[in-house]
Amino acid sequence: MARLHALHSSHAALDEPFVRRIGPADLWDALVDGVDDFKAMPTHAFFIALIYPVLGLVLAGVILGYDVMPLLFPIMSGFALIGPFAAIGLYELSRLREDGEAFSWAHMTGMLRSPVIGSIVALGLLLLIIFIVWLTTAGLLYRTAFGAAEPASASDFLTQVFGTRRGWTMIVAGNLLGLVFSAVALAVSVVSFPLLLDRNVSAATAVRTSIRAVAVNPGPMALWGVIVAGALVVGFLPLFLGLAVVLPILGHATWHLYRRVVSP
Repeated sequence: MARLHALHSSHAALDEPFVRRIGPADLWDALVDGVDDFKAMPTHAFFIALIYPVLGLVLAGVILGYDVMPLLFPIMSGFALIGPFAAIGLYELSRLREDGEAFSWAHMTGMLRSPVIGSIVALGLLLLIIFIVWLTTAGLLYRTAFGAAEPASASDFLTQVFGTRRGWTMIVAGNLLGLVFSAVALAVSVVSFPLLLDRNVSAATAVRTSIRAVAVNPGPMALWGVIVAGALVVGFLPLFLGLAVVLPILGHATWHLYRRVVSP
């Protein structure tokens, strides 16, 4: 139990986890269970404390005139890319509740000493790289459309984006590219982090299992991606306050989706 898994381990079990077929009803059941977990273990205060300092820094950059505005939407949409790693604690809470155990900080400390912590960190870094590449791509797309000059104001930026042909071309291209990045992140992470918490497997096994889960269930997994994206949009609308509820529910629901996809 003392060894740490790297991105690939030659000691990984020969038997790959079995992936089951699911349907839309399973997605609904996972969401219902996620809401039930959130009601039993409300964590909105923690997410408010986590989200708002980050948003404050972004808004401060906009106010002070830094070139943050063109990347504001890519940063917001990036929640979907790095969310699976940020929800590690939520998966653990759902696992404990499922096993009938009460939460204690000792559980979180124990998780940090887990033999799979190396794999969890490696996958988290992979998602962070995907997020950074996405921001870089979005920045290049904006500069290709409008050049390197910063928008004079927020209204000037909105006019450029929504009031010009180049702006609408950028919106279409950006959403298509964002879809590709989201699909990649979903494929490698939809069940990989819960699997690492649940079993002593390597990161390579977890990623392969996650990709197989998407390959076996392309329709339901695409629908799950749409549900996540729609929920995040709803969470963004009321001054980002909704994220404090949406993110925990999605995190808990992802654990229950994992339970339905990967056979115990």
